[in-house]
Amino acid sequence: MLELCHIHQRYADLPLLQDLSLQVAAGEIVALLGPSGSGKSTLLNIVAGLQAPDAGSVRWDGQDITALAPERRRFALMFQDFALFPHLNVLDNVAFGLVEQRVPKMQARARALQMLALFGLTELAQRRVWNLSGGEQQRVALARALITEPRALLLDEPFSALDADLRVVLRQEFRSRIQAIGMATLLVTHDEAEAREMADRSVRLVQGQLVAAG
Repeated sequence: MLELCHIHQRYADLPLLQDLSLQVAAGEIVALLGPSGSGKSTLLNIVAGLQAPDAGSVRWDGQDITALAPERRRFALMFQDFALFPHLNVLDNVAFGLVEQRVPKMQARARALQMLALFGLTELAQRRVWNLSGGEQQRVALARALITEPRALLLDEPFSALDADLRVVLRQEFRSRIQAIGMATLLVTHDEAEAREMADRSVRLVQGQLVAAG
């Protein structure tokens, strides 16, 4: 279980997050709603280990991991711009996380091919990412995130750059794939429809604190 315990964070000497606590169980998708500037992405960065909170802790299965470096948390973070590597083809983009974990490159590529097959992307393996559609890029980004078998998945406005029809398709696809793997998932979004379609429950950031969303 992912737990945020009494998180405090200031921005420009003003309180941004105030005594914020949240639990996300394994296999649960929790949507974090709120307008731009409310602190959603800041909170996600704290969970990922990219930013330290002013006070409070991040815990996994009861263990305090606040001081752990991002790569040691075994969390996967997906950004709205996909963050694929333009100098690598699709196969090596997906294999990248395994190579970083010092899995031999041939073995990493073999596992990446299996992941691409699972996503129906095998025929794209040798393509450069700039030749892919937005939907294809997002599926490659998810495959890359999942191949390292992360304990938690952190999604930061993952579909905001896509057109409306594709967003609907990918929401359903992502939800089914995430649930099949059973990982704790925190979805940051400003889109109420996205939260309803993807999440098991939703919370809203209001003046630095979390309240249950309908």
